[in-house]
Amino acid sequence: MDNLQKNMLSVVVPVYRGESFLVELYDRVKVVAEDHFTDFELILVNDASPDNSWNIIRDLCSRDRRVKGINLSRNFGQHYAISAGLNRIQGDWCVVMDCDLQDKPEEIARLYRETKNGYDIVFARRETRQDSFLKRMSSRYFYMVFSYLTETPQDSAIANFGIYRRPVINAILMMNDHIKYFPTMAQWVGFRKTAIEVEHMSREIGSSSYTLRKLLLLAMDNIITFSDKPLKLTVKCGLAISMLAFLIAIAYFISYISGYTVVMGYMSIILSIWFLSGIIISILGMLGIYIGKIFAQVKSRPVYIIAEELNSDEL
Repeated sequence: MDNLQKNMLSVVVPVYRGESFLVELYDRVKVVAEDHFTDFELILVNDASPDNSWNIIRDLCSRDRRVKGINLSRNFGQHYAISAGLNRIQGDWCVVMDCDLQDKPEEIARLYRETKNGYDIVFARRETRQDSFLKRMSSRYFYMVFSYLTETPQDSAIANFGIYRRPVINAILMMNDHIKYFPTMAQWVGFRKTAIEVEHMSREIGSSSYTLRKLLLLAMDNIITFSDKPLKLTVKCGLAISMLAFLIAIAYFISYISGYTVVMGYMSIILSIWFLSGIIISILGMLGIYIGKIFAQVKSRPVYIIAEELNSDEL
């Protein structure tokens, strides 16, 4: 062990199609955690993976009580699985990482060392992303649009991987958003944060479960959840249409008094349609802002359902 102050570490890992990685993931996390922390727990959340992942999690839990298994009742999505794991952590520090070993467990030590400089959050910035060209480009443009719409800085090189002090996780869990997106939630809660460059590994087996369709749906959900700017843009669009109608009205009036009007009544019909359409869009946009806020608060369905837990203190 090094001379770092010892604390308990919780490692939360959402699992989907992870049967090829879980044993190696456990072995590598165990080595790092035992070398730098007094105790640790590895929380593996099976998001209804269609492969043999849950049986492997069962086996790991039977071998080591420090491994906690959570089996969701159906596929809720990566960030909901992360939320399920966060609700069970016991550690002073929490690491969130993917199961496919593209996030290197050995980097946990570097992330933890950086917290000694007074940081509550240390994000892992992927120095060179080992993903497909399509995924890298879609991620880059998504974060550009996302930054604009939420008016917050976003980094496409930062995903889930990072280390978070327990009060940070508690603050994230206090957020009652129905749609979960862990990186943005971690940015939103504040605290003292930084990012360090880490090595990002290529996926040796299989491919990412995020298809283009899933990425687009994820982007749409998060833009709607974390920003009301699209609704504000709708209001501006309606006002712009009304202003354009007003300017055209002036032009038609000048044309009329100059004797250039050929078809009588055409001007008034077009202006009425344009002007009223602009007003209606503005009103719908303003109503949408309030309805959107209410809609986000009134839903009370659980965001995930746990079917089975292993080695959990909640049992």
